[in-house]
Amino acid sequence: MEDRLRSIIDVLVDIDDPAAGADLARRANLSRFHFDRLSRAILGESPAAFRRRLLLERAAFELTCGAAATDAGFGAGYASLEAFSRAFRRAYGVAPSRFAGDFHADAPNGIHFHPPGGLLVPGDERRQTMDFTTRLIEQHNRLAEQLLEAAATLDDAALDEPVTVNPPTAAFAEDSPTIRSMLNRLVFTKEMWSAAISGRTFVEATDTSLAGMRERLVRAGSEFATLVQDVARRNAWDTAFVDATCDPPESFTFGGAVSHVLGWDSHRRQIVAAALRERGLKVSADPIAWERMGD
Repeated sequence: MEDRLRSIIDVLVDIDDPAAGADLARRANLSRFHFDRLSRAILGESPAAFRRRLLLERAAFELTCGAAATDAGFGAGYASLEAFSRAFRRAYGVAPSRFAGDFHADAPNGIHFHPPGGLLVPGDERRQTMDFTTRLIEQHNRLAEQLLEAAATLDDAALDEPVTVNPPTAAFAEDSPTIRSMLNRLVFTKEMWSAAISGRTFVEATDTSLAGMRERLVRAGSEFATLVQDVARRNAWDTAFVDATCDPPESFTFGGAVSHVLGWDSHRRQIVAAALRERGLKVSADPIAWERMGD
């Protein structure tokens, strides 16, 4: 349902576009009948009513910014102040000249005008309770997985060719790392810090085949996500722990450790993605690109 909603919104997003229903249906690659039926089922209102409401919301917003009622009404597509006033009063219960409240009108779908010229579309209800840290870890794991999947199209020679990183960085163990070693570092980081946070002995994995690293990432990514969720649930970000595997032993807070992993691995992902793109692969390490893929 979320994908269908987004596809309908993509067609209707330009509220100033006076295109007729048949034209909108063609843009959605649907018949007029199926477009109207699908739009009403998903939006809870017809495409025409959807557009009129959003134009009224924009007009209401403009009124709160000092626009004259005549100008706001004309911008909303009304030929006269009288027609605009009637429609506005039905939506907001007051005349345009007296309006000073929230410009969001009642909406069956939760979609509203978003200044200066866009739409505000509610997210997937199944993910509404996900806190921001959990979302970051989810993105973090999936982006690393996508880099491993992309690298699987390369042969061993390309995977093991030293990569010149410019400017130099302390993100990897080598000055000229390979794609394989950079990917391994993304997995190793989660393994190492999961062991440190959970208080168990860390044993470094030796399987650096792409299949092996994918399996390790599934395990380490899931463990790291669970550990972070537990820290967030207990609000234990400032709780300190001592990592005895460091020489000498060091103390860290849970919040500092998680921020360290997210910060450094975000940097590493960009470098790996750039190296893959130099070898002709179309990859991105951007969470926005990941979300647009519908993952």
